[in-house]
Formats: sequence, structure tokens, C-alpha cells
Amino acid sequence: MGRDYSALLPRFGALAALPSRQDRMEGFVSLWWTAFGGEHASWVGFYEDRPGHPDAERLVLVARLPKPACSPIGLHGACGRSLLSGEPLVVRDVAELGAGYIACDPADRSELVVPCRAPNGSVWGVLDIDSHRVGSFDDADAVGCAALLEAAGLCSRKSV
Repeated sequence: MGRDYSALLPRFGALAALPSRQDRMEGFVSLWWTAFGGEHASWVGFYEDRPGHPDAERLVLVARLPKPACSPIGLHGACGRSLLSGEPLVVRDVAELGAGYIACDPADRSELVVPCRAPNGSVWGVLDIDSHRVGSFDDADAVGCAALLEAAGLCSRKSV
């Protein structure tokens, strides 16, 4: 809340020149964590979709800071919901998600998930950000992170 994403666009834009999506994801996580990690976020990472795998194993962790997390995860959690809908998901309080919530860190209290789109419009994965505080993220964070993803060459604009 109140994070200045626009000031970071040039730094994230430099990631677009990296040779692989994996390199761009690792660079993104590092820059995002340096800018925002710790005080209002406990974790940031990318899950990549593996179509054709069982739903319970569709999302695989491919880049993250500062610690490991669950992988693979299924489509029933917040990441799966955002992947399937193609829309960002701001979870003010993870307790409201009920039995479908995947708790990699039992101290997490809020979450932001932003889908990542290929140029053809398909969703290939999600950016997932967690916090130990309730209400750490809002719609402005979803919009800001989507802009950073686009600048970094990790997301194309949603097809209309």
C-alpha cells in the first residue's frame, strides 16, 4: 500500500533485455524484493503453469525470495484461481479463502497474485506475493506489479 511502482519502471524495463524468461523472473524477484521485501511482504515468487499435468501439480515454483515455498501446487489456491481467471487476485485476509488456501508459510496473512500473459494472450504463470500482515495489498499494487511485469518482458497486455 502506497508503494511507488512507477519510479521503478526503468530498472524493471532493463530486465526485458535478458536472454531468457527464467533470467527475467529471477531478476524481477531480486529487484522487487530489494524495493519492497521485508516490511510489508514476506515472500515473492513466480509459479509457472504446466498444462497437461494433473491439476494438483500444475503450478511449479521457478523463482523466489527470500525462502523456498510449496511446489508443485494445485489450481485450487489463490495462484490457481488467478491463473484460471486471468485476473489479478488481491487477498486482504487469507483466512477468508477457507479450505482452498495453500499455506506454504502459516504466518502469511495476505496475498497478491498477478497473472503473466504471453503475447498470444494465454496465461503462462503467476507472480505471487505474500505478507505476514492482513491487508498488505490493494488494487493499486495489482496494477503496479502488472506494469512492472510488462516492463520486464514477462507479461503482455490483456487481449481485448
